[in-house]
Amino acid sequence: MSGNELSKAASPYLLQHAHNPVHWRMWSQETLKAAQEQNKPILLSVGYAACHWCHVMAHESFEDPETAAVMHELFINIKVDREERPDIDHIYMQSLQAFGERGGWPLTMFLTPQGEPFWGGTYFPKVEQYGRPAFVTVLKTVEDAFRKTPDRIATNTKAVRDGLSKAHTKEGGPLTMEQLNNLAPQMLNFIDQVDGGLRGAPKFPNTPIFEFLWRAGSRLGKSPYRDIVRHTLDRMSEGGIYDHLGGGFARYSTDERWLVPHFEKMLYDNAQLLELLALAWREFDDDLFKVRAYETVGWLAREMTGSEGGFCSAQDADSEGVEGKYYVWTWDELVSILGLEDTVFFGKFYNAARIGNWAEEKHGKMVTILNRLEIKTRPTEEEEARLAPMRQKLFDVRDKRVHPGLDDKIMADWNGLMISSLVNATTIFNEPGWIKLAAKAYSFIVSTLHFTDGSGKKRLAHAWRDGVLVTPAMALDHAAMTRAALALHEARHFSGLESTLTRDYLADAIDWAEAMYAYHVDPETGLLAMAASDQSDVIMRLAPTSDDAIPNAHPVFLTALVRLAGLTGDDKWLKRADDLFAAVTPSVRTSFVGHSGILNAFDLRLRVKEIVTAGPKREPLYKAALASPFFERIVMDLDRPEGLPEGHPAKAQADKAGDAAAFVCSGGACSLPAHDVAALEASLTR
Repeated sequence: MSGNELSKAASPYLLQHAHNPVHWRMWSQETLKAAQEQNKPILLSVGYAACHWCHVMAHESFEDPETAAVMHELFINIKVDREERPDIDHIYMQSLQAFGERGGWPLTMFLTPQGEPFWGGTYFPKVEQYGRPAFVTVLKTVEDAFRKTPDRIATNTKAVRDGLSKAHTKEGGPLTMEQLNNLAPQMLNFIDQVDGGLRGAPKFPNTPIFEFLWRAGSRLGKSPYRDIVRHTLDRMSEGGIYDHLGGGFARYSTDERWLVPHFEKMLYDNAQLLELLALAWREFDDDLFKVRAYETVGWLAREMTGSEGGFCSAQDADSEGVEGKYYVWTWDELVSILGLEDTVFFGKFYNAARIGNWAEEKHGKMVTILNRLEIKTRPTEEEEARLAPMRQKLFDVRDKRVHPGLDDKIMADWNGLMISSLVNATTIFNEPGWIKLAAKAYSFIVSTLHFTDGSGKKRLAHAWRDGVLVTPAMALDHAAMTRAALALHEARHFSGLESTLTRDYLADAIDWAEAMYAYHVDPETGLLAMAASDQSDVIMRLAPTSDDAIPNAHPVFLTALVRLAGLTGDDKWLKRADDLFAAVTPSVRTSFVGHSGILNAFDLRLRVKEIVTAGPKREPLYKAALASPFFERIVMDLDRPEGLPEGHPAKAQADKAGDAAAFVCSGGACSLPAHDVAALEASLTR
């Protein structure tokens, strides 16, 4: 009997390890207490279901009975899904980096029985290789050090704790528009002018940086800022990081050309990229961006939407134990499906030739990752008409392969990000069905991801799978769902969707924003702690502010606060936004580039345009207002002119709107009423 507890879990990642011979335990106060009672150090292994190197280490070490026996003899062994418990992951990832080690997953940390980190790493091979020691050697060396050098262990744990809990400074003046403008040309120096994205490899989407450059294009001129965003999206959309048969972007590219992806697909990446694709299509009228947006939403609806409407978290990089096997092709496979003549034709556009373009890792054979990086000109209409059925044939054959694993847990934060993205993209592409998709996911979150705490309060949960909740919510859950509610509120009258969008989304947004202040705002620093104030199984509550692949809670909530102020007319929310900007500014000053998300929220705070539409015949004005770029506007559609909040600068004019009028308000002043779409669009460009 192994004593493995993970069969009790709902997380797909934990369930992947439920049959390991390792005596895995789940993170809990009971597990920590057991470590203390036995005075055994803790081996903490953190990963996620779509993580390739997590699978490698599992196959090599965690499925090996001899390794498992050593682990059980020397340690209390805990498995954590980083997506279920981002607060725990962040504490120990920061600890690893404090030791001077590069972060990544799997995260392998060694803790005292009290949960204090004293050493760690990432992937350890079963046998010594890649310049890394064998895992069993590491286990024995670390446990020996824990027993024989307690002073050294205490020094390590104190250094990490001091580093993670260092006093928050409030030095430095406030952020200014001048700083944003001065930073923009400096930011261009980090960009790969040939292949787009940040220079070097691996290449991640880094969406906040490219939103920052997009916003700079509004203030400083479209060239070169929006041009480089367009170029990056073009290269990503043509590269192997994009799934040319099924839609959706992989998490990152291992090379500098976007050719070879790390094949896992994450919900949060595609949510952020969908918004950028919509903005780029609106700006440049480039059908590539429209096609990629539609294909990505098609992937979302087909493969990532649960039976009750919630969006799943991720698709694995591996199938049948091989990374990318589901996605790649040999020349012989292509010929057998398409025939030689069509394969040659297809290969001209999708970089498919006999030799292949990537050495598949496990067996070293050459295979093809479909991409269009090599084409000089895009297919003509006639060529595209010939290519489309070929792609469909390949998709149909691929669909019969063993699919990558699906992490089907539903998370409030990632769902909130995708919900607002779908709504924002809808307002540009005029696709009401996308809002229906978003509204169904939203309905699932509010009806299912909630619990009643010990004091009888109904609260948001972080994740759900198979009837099991992970509670309580994290800061990003509240931030993302607040923003999702506000997006749905703005679009509630879009193209006859009133019968679909029936909730009081604005009231929801207010409730979640208030919950953020009840459970996550640190009274000493004013920052947003990831973990709730009553989360009792963490050694400290950290409040990170910098950007990561997963959006940081601070910029998401800051944009929500600015929008909440505009949509309610209540200055309380703007005051809270300004207080939070003041709290994060010292951190921003340590790395402006690393806080692009907060700078984007600050740009919204300074330049947002509030568009008020009123009158019984206002629908064309309302639709035009929604179609304006969502990243710099708030739309307040009034069922009745008297519904405008008292004190709003458009109040006097709105009461006299007549059949239809729109007012553009900014900086406490409003434009003259626009009674037709042309006049409104003219007001928006001033």
